[in-house]
Amino acid sequence: MENMERSPDRVSRKPIECFEDLRVWQKGIAFVRRLYEVTGIGRLSKDFGLRDQLRRAGVSIPANFAEGFERSSRKEYLQFLNVAKGSAGEVRCLLRIALEVGYLDEARYEALRSGAIELSSYLANQIRSLRSIG
Repeated sequence: MENMERSPDRVSRKPIECFEDLRVWQKGIAFVRRLYEVTGIGRLSKDFGLRDQLRRAGVSIPANFAEGFERSSRKEYLQFLNVAKGSAGEVRCLLRIALEVGYLDEARYEALRSGAIELSSYLANQIRSLRSIG
C-alpha cells in the first residue's frame, strides 16, 4: 500500500478552516464577477430592475453559503445552502428573461446558465453530504 500514488488533488488540498477554502464558495465569487461584467454592458446595463435583480440573486449564492457555514448548527447551514441553491435557480430564470427580451446573446446566456447550473450542482452535493452525516 505504501507504493500507491496519491492523486494530485489529494496532495494539494489543505484543511478547510473557513468558507473561503471551499471550492463552491470560490466558484460562486467567480460567477458573480462574470455576472457583474455581463450586466454592466449593453442594453441589460440600462434595465435597472432586471440588472439589479440578477446581481442580487447572484450575490445571494456565495453570501448565503458563507452565512450558513458560519452558523452554529448543521440545520441552519442546510437552510442557507437551500436558499443559495434557490438563488441559483432564480439567476437561471432571470438570465432566460434577459435572453428572451434581447439583452443577452445565446453565447453569453449559455455561459452564465452553465455556471449557475454548476453552482447548483455543487450546492446539491454539499446538501446531500450534510444530510448523510446525521
